[in-house]
Amino acid sequence: MKRLKGRTALITGGGRGIGAATALALAKAGVSVAVVARNEDQVVDVAARIRQKGHEAFAFRCDVTNSRDVREVAMAAREAMGQVDILVNNAGTATSGPLARVTLEEWNHVMAVNVTGTFLFTKALLPDMVDRGWGRVVNVAALSGLRGTRYVSAYTASKHAVVGFTRSVAAEVAGTGVTVNAICPGYVNTPLTQETVARIVERTGRSFQDALETLLHQTGQFRLIPPTEVADAIVQLCRQESADVNGEAIPMDGGGLDI
Repeated sequence: MKRLKGRTALITGGGRGIGAATALALAKAGVSVAVVARNEDQVVDVAARIRQKGHEAFAFRCDVTNSRDVREVAMAAREAMGQVDILVNNAGTATSGPLARVTLEEWNHVMAVNVTGTFLFTKALLPDMVDRGWGRVVNVAALSGLRGTRYVSAYTASKHAVVGFTRSVAAEVAGTGVTVNAICPGYVNTPLTQETVARIVERTGRSFQDALETLLHQTGQFRLIPPTEVADAIVQLCRQESADVNGEAIPMDGGGLDI
């Protein structure tokens, strides 16, 4: 059922993984989507796949840490779709290793992508949602945003910041018809997770499977979460039936219940 038919959405980090799955799921629900990422080839491909299924989609290249890029893409998306009703802040990056090995450059990069990018796009698009009296912002955080996780101090700190940002902005918009929530998945079967496992293999000499099981054990997971499941949860938060869900950080731990 296309319960969101006629709505519009912008998804950052939309070229692969959770972002691509979310763009496809929202389009299936009747939403016109703007797919945004640094890799232009990836977002063009995702938008083309959506259009092949008979839905409206646009692709925009954007560095979410660059305020000028964000302003220009927000304006271009509004021009292309008329307005932006739904914002999914999914763009993210990670680094791993003991704190002593984390460089300032790595720390700043993780914070810029995961936190500043979320701030910039929310600031650019939220006021219009409030003015219209309807809108949905869904921030993709992580289980690491709800607890501490070893060897990912920068990533964990950034996702805690995303959760705190979500709750604060949700309090600002309460009662306006706009909701702001966060999805907090554990490890998802995405290229970012594969890259994280590969770094562990490189640094420790473990097998890929051993490194993956170590990651899953940290969050109590039994499996990697398919990105389509995260996308389905995001779509549910965007529906009218979720109008009273605001300021929540919803965990998805692959069934482990270790939180």
